[in-house]
Amino acid sequence: MTNDTGVLEEALERLHASGPEIDEWRLTNHAPMVVEALTTHGQSAAVHRWLDAYQVRLDDFPALVSPVTDANWLTALGDPRRGADWIGYFLRAIEERPWRDVLAEWWPRLLPGMYGGSTHPVIRVGHAVRVITESGETGPRLTELAHGLGYWAARHHPVSGVAPLGGASDADGALDAVPPIGDLQGGFQARLAQVGGLPVWSADVTDPDEARRRLTDLVAAATHRYATHGHGNETMLVHAATAPNAVLRALPALPRALWVPSLHAAWTATAAVTAMYAPAEPVPYTPVTGTTPEEVLERALAHGDEHVIKFADTAVAVGGERALTAALRAVELSEPLSY
Repeated sequence: MTNDTGVLEEALERLHASGPEIDEWRLTNHAPMVVEALTTHGQSAAVHRWLDAYQVRLDDFPALVSPVTDANWLTALGDPRRGADWIGYFLRAIEERPWRDVLAEWWPRLLPGMYGGSTHPVIRVGHAVRVITESGETGPRLTELAHGLGYWAARHHPVSGVAPLGGASDADGALDAVPPIGDLQGGFQARLAQVGGLPVWSADVTDPDEARRRLTDLVAAATHRYATHGHGNETMLVHAATAPNAVLRALPALPRALWVPSLHAAWTATAAVTAMYAPAEPVPYTPVTGTTPEEVLERALAHGDEHVIKFADTAVAVGGERALTAALRAVELSEPLSY
């Protein structure tokens, strides 16, 4: 993988004038995640063309309400009106302290609320952490991390009251055991409120290295599952894979003591999304053979949908025929972006 620093920096600086959401519909601004994925995979030449097509959707940066401080942050946590305040807080924090220290302090505070914003905030943080850890620190990248953390804090939404159900020994079996919710008509928050029980999986894990292995298995299982279940909701089921992958990407920058709780939170998120959007029946698995990761990424870029590109990014990281087939299934199911 490569990263064209100049193009990514330009794109991020361009995007940081926009807000984290498209307010009318409370949809997430996916552009920072997409441009990071494209540049990481050597597609920097297409970044500004893609961004030109996507940017018409974006809103201006939101107005400040009142500064978030070390003394009052708890009262502002989970308040979507405070997005600009939270971003400002993290910009100051990362300017004053090493970014890894800020991330380590805030990760356990934010992790229980990774379900807010349909899991997009943690995904945005995962993309930012990846480019910083793999390609180095720059001003726009650290600013992007602050924007991601701020968005997460503003959309922080915990899940409680989920009863443990009978589980399975592996991630594939555990996802198969997830019971669907009853009413499939509402949006993300309405469906999330219906999740009353999820299978137990990896609850006995205490070793950080084992947690990382299990999290890797979970990302692969959720990615593979999309090939046969993605038609349940072609957009939202992408997050069953991309959310835990964001957590996985953050692990190298986090203290090892946080790896086990990260696994547990990621499993709950993946299982909840599965319960909320899985179809009544899967379709038969039809492999697509002879396709390279580069070809899959090019097809995702030509398609243009932000979720398709981000899912292809995850599928390429997982690797193998089934993951690439799943990525092409997302291309097939999703509505393309008009360039």
